[in-house]
Amino acid sequence: MVMSPGPLLSWLKLLTLSAALSFVLFWLHLPAALLLGPMIAGITFSLRGTTISVPRPFFIAAQAIIGCMIAQTLTPSIFGVLLGHWPLVLFILFATLAFSALAGWLLVRYSSLPGATGAWGSSPGGASAMVVMAQDYGADVRLVALMQYLRVLFVAGAAALVVRFASGGEAQEMNQQIVWFPAISGQLPLTLLLTAAAGWLGLRMRFPSGVMLLPMLAGALVQGEGWLMLELPEWLLALAYAAIGWSVGLKFNREIFLLALKTLPQILASIIGLILLCSLMAFGLTQVLPLDFMTAYLATSPGAWIRWRLLRREREPTCRLSWRCRPCACSPSY
Repeated sequence: MVMSPGPLLSWLKLLTLSAALSFVLFWLHLPAALLLGPMIAGITFSLRGTTISVPRPFFIAAQAIIGCMIAQTLTPSIFGVLLGHWPLVLFILFATLAFSALAGWLLVRYSSLPGATGAWGSSPGGASAMVVMAQDYGADVRLVALMQYLRVLFVAGAAALVVRFASGGEAQEMNQQIVWFPAISGQLPLTLLLTAAAGWLGLRMRFPSGVMLLPMLAGALVQGEGWLMLELPEWLLALAYAAIGWSVGLKFNREIFLLALKTLPQILASIIGLILLCSLMAFGLTQVLPLDFMTAYLATSPGAWIRWRLLRREREPTCRLSWRCRPCACSPSY
């Protein structure tokens, strides 16, 4: 089937705008640039009356790839750290969930947002995963995406300020040079085969978010056992992010956009309130545990997976501090 010139031209324009926005966001070092760019471009085109949409198979494939990407971070060393500090991990987990539930309840109580949308939009954790799962539970994925990625921006900005303040302005973020088109090994086709099989099984089983969860669990299992080293090049992840961003953005309409603007003050208040509550929890941890505030804050920060690499002061050995800040894990690795 050949695409007519009209939709093809619209897709080319959407791709161009998405690439330009992603480049600007990436240049500004904003988080989730590869997803936010396509989402903003999709919203712009949708409000201008475009009729194009992302085919469902592409959206399903993107979900499976995101699940496999999550599996890459679930290494045995992380589980060892979690088990070694399980009381602290459980405390942070339940406290963050309680704060998020409170923020979501207040948001629904004092705004026009539906209950499911407010709950998923306020949920801590990986923003991409929350957006994907929200659709399966009946929430408005457009508003959930708006809330989640606003939180990502605020949390990342606040954490960067805390790190810089706590390090006396001497810390520098170490951004790895991204290799967009690395050399492909035999692990890539095996990873794609595993992702496709697990995603298909998750789709057939018809349980919520199975397309993402099955590849995540299967990938974590095979990588943890040493059977396969998952390989997902950056260009493939960029395509997956773009598919999800377009899927969300192109579903916006004027009514949803006006509702988002109307509830924006309440959404921002809930995000800032959640950050402040987690900051208080971090301060409390410094009073009962031998932790500095920077470490405690990064551990309790209600963000998507944020990796912070910092240079210690010149008199200390140069080392990297890597945090995966999420509600179920807080694991520093030096």
